[in-house]
Amino acid sequence: MKPSSATSARALGLVFTLLAAAAQAEPPRFEVTPFVGGRLGGGFDVVDEETGDEDSVDLDNGASFGLDDGLYAHENGFYELLYSTQETSFDSDDPAVDGVDVRIDYLQLGGTAFFPQDKFYVPYLSFTLGATFLEPTRGNYDSETKFSGSLGGGFRFPVSERFSVVLGLRGYLTLVDSDTDLFCLSNAEQASCLVRSSGSTFFQTEGQLGFSLTF
Repeated sequence: MKPSSATSARALGLVFTLLAAAAQAEPPRFEVTPFVGGRLGGGFDVVDEETGDEDSVDLDNGASFGLDDGLYAHENGFYELLYSTQETSFDSDDPAVDGVDVRIDYLQLGGTAFFPQDKFYVPYLSFTLGATFLEPTRGNYDSETKFSGSLGGGFRFPVSERFSVVLGLRGYLTLVDSDTDLFCLSNAEQASCLVRSSGSTFFQTEGQLGFSLTF
């Protein structure tokens, strides 16, 4: 049985409708936001193996910078790739640890949601999961890679359709195995570690100033 001309016409119309919809579909939208900031806090709870006294090895506050990339899922939210780095140093009563330089990097995936309102700014909330990389930059100490997450929020100030100024605050929480050695040095002559952590988490707060470009 041959298809009728009416059926063929309907099928042809459906094809043209689908093609027109595909042609009118918006291309993917991306966003790039370089930012500068400052990180506060961060440290490890430690126990002196000889005395049993509890102490801490803290990190100096310092500048940070990074890049936040987004792929829009819809008008009010995007998938997010976050990278942030800081160079700082340990602050400790132990002279072997005090002043040792360390770089801390966060590389995480997640998403950001916007909450538009009739004002000149747009609040946002961001959640990401990924990894923390901690690497002493002096000596031959091992680096550490730990699972981490972050929660951030702030305000976007649109300057134009494609450009915005971003002010935000983000907290990073890193999971650390308790009673474990960190940043160890091992060779034929000696085997030692900078820190023996007795805590299970490592936390930093970061204020951010970014400039967002959407395309």
